[in-house]
Amino acid sequence: QVQLVESGGGLVQPGGSLRLSCAASGSIFSINIMGWYRQAPGKQRELVATIFSSGRTNYADSVQGRFSISRDNDKNTVYLQMNTLKPEDTAVYYCNAAIRPNDLVYNVNYWGQGTQVTVTS
Repeated sequence: QVQLVESGGGLVQPGGSLRLSCAASGSIFSINIMGWYRQAPGKQRELVATIFSSGRTNYADSVQGRFSISRDNDKNTVYLQMNTLKPEDTAVYYCNAAIRPNDLVYNVNYWGQGTQVTVTS
């Protein structure tokens, strides 16, 4: 089975930085788009950033210029570098990826378990 596992969350003061990682494992044929979502208590889950296999990226307006998404195809891993963090960035961050398993001819949407990011003074 294909799995996504996030890491790198934690507690940080406003203005600080964190780097999130998400590694895909299992019998994988290819990985198309990868991205990060977040969900704060009482709020809907929102898209933070995406990165296509070509390297093209998209960002939510609220994180544009502060966050950077990247991927390492050899490691099947996507990263989210978060700089100049604000209290409103506090949320559970989820990794998401469209992956084609070896035993299928189409891709499947996968989610990680989430990692907590807390920004407070």
